Amino acid sequence: MTRLAWLSENADPEWFPELDQALREPEGLLAAGGDLSPRRLLAAYSRGIFPWYSDAQPILWWSPEPRMVLFPQQFKCARSLRKTIRQGSFETLIDKDFGNTISACAQPRRSGGGTWLNADMIAAYQRLHELGFAHSVETYRGSQLVGGIYGLHLGAVFFGESMFSRERDASKVALARLVRECESRAIRMIDCQVASPHLQSLGAREIPRSEFAEHLQDWVRLTPGRWG
Repeated sequence: MTRLAWLSENADPEWFPELDQALREPEGLLAAGGDLSPRRLLAAYSRGIFPWYSDAQPILWWSPEPRMVLFPQQFKCARSLRKTIRQGSFETLIDKDFGNTISACAQPRRSGGGTWLNADMIAAYQRLHELGFAHSVETYRGSQLVGGIYGLHLGAVFFGESMFSRERDASKVALARLVRECESRAIRMIDCQVASPHLQSLGAREIPRSEFAEHLQDWVRLTPGRWG
């Protein structure tokens, strides 16, 4: 039986167990503990690991099998979404208001579900944004922020973290803009982490964790960049 690795805050922040050590139940749980420092987070994402936990838990680190990804050229922009974009009722901007975008992603969903984005997580991603690694794509109607998505850009990979929508199609419009931005920046893959019917309808698909890790070895670069 595989034992869950515990990460000490005083240990090397770049060390994580090998991905094949992740548990099968719960699927993908790899380690616990540590901190949310930029160095540890960048080390995690570059290896295909991300944090996900609630306030009542220690920091939990995950690498699910399989992995849901979206290759930009495979994005499915439905006819209705193309029509919405052409109508011009929404405007998309990049990194105009990262703070309010991630805060909106942290709000409870209309379905009544909670959120994993606590204050420490928000502060950690805000720091990565200040360092040039985390970015947001935002959808506006007039001056009102109505949708958006945020994540990390490392080389030729964008690690999508969360999205929100306050109006119909607002998050999809943001995703369409993200795809265009990825294509213009030669970003080869958008990490979507875990599968959902919504993401599958937009062209995302599951690949083996080993294949995902190989792509990261080829495409990840720890170089910050400005998007705005």
